[in-house]
Amino acid sequence: MDEGAAGGVGRMSLSDMKIEPLEVNGIKYSVKIHYEKRDNCAVSIRKKAINIRIPSFLGREESSRQLIMMKRWAINKLRENPEKFKPDIQKEYKNGDMLTVGQEEYTLEIELKDKQGSSARIKGKAIQLVISSNLSKEMQSEHISTLLSRCIAKKRIPELKERIDELNKMHFNQPLGRIFFKYNKSNWGSCSSAGNINISTRLLFAPKDVLEYVCVHELAHLIERNHSEKFWSLVEDAIPDYKEKIKWLKENGDKCRF
Repeated sequence: MDEGAAGGVGRMSLSDMKIEPLEVNGIKYSVKIHYEKRDNCAVSIRKKAINIRIPSFLGREESSRQLIMMKRWAINKLRENPEKFKPDIQKEYKNGDMLTVGQEEYTLEIELKDKQGSSARIKGKAIQLVISSNLSKEMQSEHISTLLSRCIAKKRIPELKERIDELNKMHFNQPLGRIFFKYNKSNWGSCSSAGNINISTRLLFAPKDVLEYVCVHELAHLIERNHSEKFWSLVEDAIPDYKEKIKWLKENGDKCRF
């Protein structure tokens, strides 16, 4: 799976969203406002950001009204349960740092440039990142983490697809949709009604048997959509010591992040 000189390319743009600061309980959050082709408004809270999605067809007055309502909802939720949404400490990377992911080690080559977006690629044993100097230090760190995740995920996705296919044939034999790596911080994996499976790139820092447990967990959802006794029986048939994998994630999950 050597990607050669131009492996794993990622790209981010400042124009993808509008970002506003918000402080609640003494913690600073980024409010990311997306104007999209969609039918309804939506808001979700993550560890470091509040994502608000507004249909692009709404007029300015209605958009503003919806934005105020969704900000108010998010603030109330943050005040009700501050520990749940307390941000993780952002990793900070500098030029020349070494990044170890599983059995692979990369040298980070980070360059700041006066440009609109940020980008990254893998070249041999180095990951070359060009980060917009127009960003705040916090957003530069966020771009670096996200781009590192994308680059390494692109390199490792063939291996993930092959292993999930093997596990499916061994234990479930169900129709499979598409398989993705995503830098998902709210869960370890997900399975859609269409049979698409998402695996968090955070699991690239976990032992292989723990990653395989999450793959089996999501594959079992192809048969049982909930977490019923039948679901856990399917998981146990495939991985008898699955509870040990769950324990590892609970004890070490906060260390698995880019």
